[in-house]
Formats: sequence, structure tokens, C-alpha cells
Amino acid sequence: MPKIIFILLVLICAVPGVTTPIALAAGIMFSLIIGNPWPKESTVASQKLLKISVVGLGFGLSIQEVWSVGRGAIGYTVIGILLTIGVGLLLGRLLKLQGNTAILISCGTAICGGSAIAAMSPVVGAKDDEVAVSLATVFTLNAVALILFPLLGHVFDLSQHQFGVWAGLAIHDTSSVVGAATSYGAEALRIGTTVKLTRAAWIAPIALLAGLWFHSDQKAKFPLFIVGFILAAVLHSLLPQLSVLWNFLSIIARQALVVTLFLIGCGLSREVLQKIGPRPLFHGVILWIAASVLTLTGILQGFIA
Repeated sequence: MPKIIFILLVLICAVPGVTTPIALAAGIMFSLIIGNPWPKESTVASQKLLKISVVGLGFGLSIQEVWSVGRGAIGYTVIGILLTIGVGLLLGRLLKLQGNTAILISCGTAICGGSAIAAMSPVVGAKDDEVAVSLATVFTLNAVALILFPLLGHVFDLSQHQFGVWAGLAIHDTSSVVGAATSYGAEALRIGTTVKLTRAAWIAPIALLAGLWFHSDQKAKFPLFIVGFILAAVLHSLLPQLSVLWNFLSIIARQALVVTLFLIGCGLSREVLQKIGPRPLFHGVILWIAASVLTLTGILQGFIA
């Protein structure tokens, strides 16, 4: 019965009209109440489907738009990453977090959530329990962000451009950035995805610097789905006569992200919640709130355009 319900919910999420917050909430409720019958398989599927969906979103943008937004985001992206990691490490010391947990949560908050944690783990020699705690913390905050950010965006009367920038800079994972931006509007999705991928591109350089600091021979791979996203935007620009096809692929990609969010929600199990201790959770929440508030303030004051 759980398998049948799981399949039915996946099919429902694939139907146009079902939104990302609904899919995420359905996944979380299904996992906590009934239980995910395929936890490992759904995790792998969500990761692959997310990358395919992000590439598909590129077909809805021109390379000129990607370049314009990405170029403008480079400066405050770098500043934000460095400040977040620095504050995170200092906060980790104040909270007396053991091992590499503070490093992993800080990098996950600063760069790209679970992807950054996965890339940094071998570089810093993190233990399995440190990785599990960090992923659980970031994952939980991602779920909160997807629902909370659009509500706050309307409270502060943010334009779609402003919200896209805020989501792209302050939400951990690409999936939640795209999910939150999708529910806010088409322009927010365009801006948020591009800004977020500009952040994600710093996974490899930051991991390289960490490897030099920790004298590690482990290397992090550059996220290839970012290259796919750019190539899709190039095709959109070079072959405008196929605009109907590009729009169709972009629409499919957006709905595939809804399914992705359901699968991600299914990963929030009781076991995951039990892995989060009070100190790592407090560290993650404080760091995330600080980054979100400072970024929002910068946007409202005009320092971040």
C-alpha cells in the first residue's frame, strides 16, 4: 500500500497546477505518517531529476539574460560566501561544535546546501555522523525556506526581481530556490535560478582552497548541470525559431521540479530529524537567519540590485 500511494502521489505531482510547496508538504507528510518505501532510490532520483530540471529551465532563458544576471551577481555572491563561512566558523567555536560539523553547515549555508556538504566532506575528512547531522540540518531549513520565503517576500512587498535575488543568495539548495521562486513568479524564477547557479559554481574553488588548508588530496568536481543550463540558454538564443520547443521544455522542467520537491520531502523522515542535535540546529538556524536578514536588508536598501 505505501508503494501504491507513493506512485500515485508522484503522478499527481506531475500534473500541471500542483505547486512546489504542495508537493514538498505532501512528501514530508507521506514520509512522516506512512513512511517512504524507497528512501535510497527516491534520494538518488531527486538528485538526478533536479539536475535535469535545472538544465531544462535554461531553455526558457536567453544567454544574454543569463550573462547579465550572472555577471551582476558575482560580486555580492563572493562577498556573501566568504562572510557566511567566516561567521559560521566563528559561531561554531562559540557553540563548541565538535569536529567538522560547523565547517560543513557553514559551507552548505554559504554555497549550495547538500551539494556543498557532499563536496566538502572528503576534502576536510568529515566523519559519517558529521555529514549526516549537517545534511539533516540544512535539509530541514530548506523545507522551511521554500514555504517561508514567498510569504515574507509578499510581506516586504518585494518585486519579482528582488525576490529572485534574495532567494538565490539566501536559500541553501537549488531545489528550494527554484521551488520558492516558481511560486513567486516567472521573473523571480529566472533571476533566482541564475543567481543560485552563480553561487553553486563556487563549490569547486572553495573546496580547492579547503583542500590546500587541510592538506587534502581530495578534489571536488565542478557541477556539470550548470554547464548544461548555460548550453540550453545558448541554444535558446541561437535558434529562436524553435521558441515553441524551448518553451515546452521549460514548462516540463518546471513541473519536473514539482516532482523533485515531492521526492525531497520524502527524505525528511523521523530518522533524519533524530540526527539533528540542538547545537548544530541552533548553529544552522542562526547562521541562516543572519545571512537572510543581511541579504534582504541589502536588497531593500539598494546595495544589492
